[in-house]
Amino acid sequence: MANRHLARSIVLQTLFEWDFNDSIGRKLDNVEQILLRNIGEFASGVGDVAFLKKLLSGIFEKRSSLDEIIVKAAPEWPLERISTVDRNVLRIGLFELLFSDKGEVPAKVAINEAIELAKTYGGEKSGKFVNGVLGSVYKEMGEPGKEEGAARKKREPKNEVPFEKMPIKKLGGAVVYAKQGKDVYLALVHDIFGHWTLSKGKLKEDEDVKDGTVREIKEEMGLDIEIKEDLGSNEYVASDPEQGKIRKQVHYFLAEAQFVDLKLGPSGGLDDAQWFKLSDILELNFYGDILPIVTKAVNIILKK
Repeated sequence: MANRHLARSIVLQTLFEWDFNDSIGRKLDNVEQILLRNIGEFASGVGDVAFLKKLLSGIFEKRSSLDEIIVKAAPEWPLERISTVDRNVLRIGLFELLFSDKGEVPAKVAINEAIELAKTYGGEKSGKFVNGVLGSVYKEMGEPGKEEGAARKKREPKNEVPFEKMPIKKLGGAVVYAKQGKDVYLALVHDIFGHWTLSKGKLKEDEDVKDGTVREIKEEMGLDIEIKEDLGSNEYVASDPEQGKIRKQVHYFLAEAQFVDLKLGPSGGLDDAQWFKLSDILELNFYGDILPIVTKAVNIILKK
């Protein structure tokens, strides 16, 4: 573990050198050469050089996606205003959180390691800042499918909250369609994890589920909808940074709207909203629990 922490420090140093030079217009082409030099100078006994190379190359491969996620998770901080250390700590932390083998690097290890790097090499508030950004992303990872393949860490039974005692969060969502000429379109939102999904949101206390869903769709996509059919509910367990394990119960409807421009609201974790023809949705990347709901809705629409 200590070697892995040292390895991440060397990767951070390499990213810092590359990023600093890039910011002043000096392009460094062979980043791996910088990495090997840093290993030789500061960590000749690190051992697992393959881990360093894999981590560095992975971050560069996903850099555009990582930077987009940083912008969405910390909207009040433009990327260029984030310090060079913090920016690259976030790239390391996000890469390990989202793209690494969870059996090798569990989510909490990725977050804790990034926080330690920020505290060691960043400013006075770097640890808190990195914790806030990664915590925000981790919270968005609660939906099924976002941690597919992750090896869940076993806990002692006494620390587990029984399913029936988990806090419940109720949400309303909809498959929204519109007719334009002879074509039928679906309105979908895109999240920062690269999936197209259904618009949904938290219901207020004692709020009617239909009224709450209409309100949430208006806030999230700028659409006035008319509820047409009840599509049923699904439920899944999510991790909340403050509450721990919670049960999310989502009730979905089929709803119709006018074919107008979509206006994505300030909902966290989303970066786009678009209309898609029914014939095009088969090519989209849906979450496993969303696909059956969309399929049910499309079958209803086609029968109308």
